Amino acid sequence: MMRCTSPSAALALGLVFVAFVSQCYGNLHVGYYNGKCWNYNAEEIVFNVVKAQFAKDPTIVAGLIRLQFHDCIVRGCDASVLLNGPKSEKTAKPNLSLRGFYVVDAAKAALEKACPGVVSCADVLNMAARSAVFLAGGKWYFVETGRRDGFVSRQSDAIAYLPSENMQVRDALHLFATRGLSKEDFVVLLGGHSVGTTHCDKFNHRLYNYHNTGKPDARMNTDMLYALKKTCPRNGKQNKHVYFSYNPKSHYRMDNSYYKQLLVNQGILEIDANIASSPLTNSIVKKLAYAPGYFESRFGPAMVNMGRIGVLTGKQGEVRRYCGAVNHHKH
Repeated sequence: MMRCTSPSAALALGLVFVAFVSQCYGNLHVGYYNGKCWNYNAEEIVFNVVKAQFAKDPTIVAGLIRLQFHDCIVRGCDASVLLNGPKSEKTAKPNLSLRGFYVVDAAKAALEKACPGVVSCADVLNMAARSAVFLAGGKWYFVETGRRDGFVSRQSDAIAYLPSENMQVRDALHLFATRGLSKEDFVVLLGGHSVGTTHCDKFNHRLYNYHNTGKPDARMNTDMLYALKKTCPRNGKQNKHVYFSYNPKSHYRMDNSYYKQLLVNQGILEIDANIASSPLTNSIVKKLAYAPGYFESRFGPAMVNMGRIGVLTGKQGEVRRYCGAVNHHKH
């Protein structure tokens, strides 16, 4: 297999390769838009939009990865998280901090100029997340396309199905299994925490009153506990941003530093600490931390697997003209 040392070379190879490959999984396949967007390469258009945004704001990487996760895990990868409305998924509390909508909208607008009504918002979101992973130093992976956009977006669905950051491993594994994802997929996808930030209110209980003990979570690294208490005082503002990565050099890089941190008790969220301490997942965490290149080679396939959840094709869905609203004839 050809090895590309240059990211731009890898990208060029990837975008050209899509023109020749046709790997099918159900109704999805790599290169679905070949020849469907006149002389334009739909995937390249999305990549260029994400690249321009990444140059201005590298935090968009975490935003786009999380956006795909929050879309796929609820109703399947149908772009329902992108729909606007008074009781849409966007309005659910876990989704209020989602970012990256404007990048998806910008990519969709660029595609509408090139080939109107061809590329679905669900596919744009999956391609945008892949572009972000690559720009942050992750391995290029081939995104299967051919999804349609859904007509329904309910706040109640997001509340019911999005996993809590305090979830126990057994419960999380069950949830992921119902979506067709393996135990390894679950642990690998949490590696998205190698980039981006969280907020004090997501882990404050671990600092001061872990499960009503009146004490911090005993699993927390002492130095990190002290630093986080300074950033997130007991009665202070709970919306302060805290980087997942304890290493400033790794704030915006997709690498396995997250797993290395977990093994020295530097996971910030409870779910992070749980996958390190649970016998169900500890061995996977160790492999991702210590096996050279293993995380990098597994993250793309895990994102592809997630991208297969609940896909709509044909008349089950539509290609929205604007990602925030269903087309008028469907009202």
